[in-house]
Amino acid sequence: MAVASTQTGLKGAPVFGVAALIETVKTRVARYRLYRQTVNELSALSDRELADLGLHRSMIRRLAQQATEEQTAQ
Repeated sequence: MAVASTQTGLKGAPVFGVAALIETVKTRVARYRLYRQTVNELSALSDRELADLGLHRSMIRRLAQQATEEQTAQ
């Protein structure tokens, strides 16, 4: 006969919660940095260079968001 036992305590719960919070903050900061880097690089291009890529300046933020989501999903 198998017996499964789960123990939870007050001491373990806050530590796990804090660790999860720290990981969430780290992930969000990394995503934001990647987003800003992408926006900055695309914004530095001239309108002509963007047009050569088939892009318009109004598309930069959306493209940066998509790129960030794709990169962090991997």
